[in-house]
Parts: sequence; structure tokens; C-alpha cells
Amino acid sequence: MNALKFEQHGNRNLIAPVLIAFLLLGIVLALVIRRGPPQAVNLTITHTAIYPTHTVFKSDSLVVGSDKAEDNLYVLANLRVEDPLRLPLFLKDFTATLLTADDQELTTSAAEVKDLSNIYTSFPALKPLSSAPLRRETLIAPGDTAEGMVLLQFPITVDTWNHRKSAVLNVDLYHIGAFPITIPLNSKKISTNFGQ
Repeated sequence: MNALKFEQHGNRNLIAPVLIAFLLLGIVLALVIRRGPPQAVNLTITHTAIYPTHTVFKSDSLVVGSDKAEDNLYVLANLRVEDPLRLPLFLKDFTATLLTADDQELTTSAAEVKDLSNIYTSFPALKPLSSAPLRRETLIAPGDTAEGMVLLQFPITVDTWNHRKSAVLNVDLYHIGAFPITIPLNSKKISTNFGQ
């Protein structure tokens, strides 16, 4: 008996099936991204205060003018973070960027909660200006709010702060990214809402 023989071509064209697979994968990714959580958060700076310091480091040298001086400005910003999402928010980090009048960009990270007691010991007049800190790793439940102080330090004078071009606090959230809010020049309230 003769066996059936099927003719097979040596060169199969795989381009069409591969293109169809990539097209389907692209459609699925677009649907997942579109259905993903909206990137929204409401940020409000309810109050700001500043505290300038001028520290002189004495030198053992007898040479006149060998002492070193350092100017720092502490910015205390009371921040409220509202979660309008159906998902919880996790606070990751707080950083700030200052653009001076002469276009110098300075970036700083907020003081860690564990470092606050040392800062208050060094500068006791800062303590009355402060409030409960807003902690990193804070979980904000859907529809809830977290509020507290963020302490920033810039190596500048009060004059540099008062004549700046901008100062922006960046609130970095896990799984969503960073959201900026302008630090006002005076202690007025300022809000930024990020919608879908």
C-alpha cells in the first residue's frame, strides 16, 4: 500500500504570523495602560516658615580672616497630601529644587525624621516653627489625607531665597512617580491638583 505523502515547502513565510502577534500584544498593552490606575493626587502647602543660620567656624590659625562662615536656610513646609484614587498611595521621598536669580539650580532632600532631634539641638529656635513631620513610607488610604511638616535645607541666604526664580517641592510616590508643587514665597496656602 502506498503511504500518503504531503508536500511541504522548505521556505515558510513567518512574517505575517509574527506581525499579527505583535499587533495583538500592542492592543493588549494599550488596554492595560488605559485601564490602569489614574495618576492623580492633590497636594497643598498650607504654611511655610523659614529659618536662616549663619555659622562661623573658628580656625586655629592666627591669620586674620581664616575663619570660615556658612549660611544655610531651613524651609519648613506644611504639606497635605490627599488621595482621590481608588488605590492607596505610598509616600516615597521628598526633594526640592531651587532656581536662584542667577540661574543656579540647587537640589536638596528633606530631612529624615531621625535627624530632626539633632537639627533642633543645633538650632533650638527652629523647634517652635516646626510641627509633626510627614514621614516617608506613609500609607494614605483611598479618599484619605496625610499632613505634616517637610524640612528642607538650602546653602543660601535669606536674600537669595527672597529673590529666587522658583522653588519646587517634589513629592515622590511609589508606583506613580513624582508630583511637583511650588513653594510660595510667603506663608500663603497653595494647592496643586493632578487629575486623570
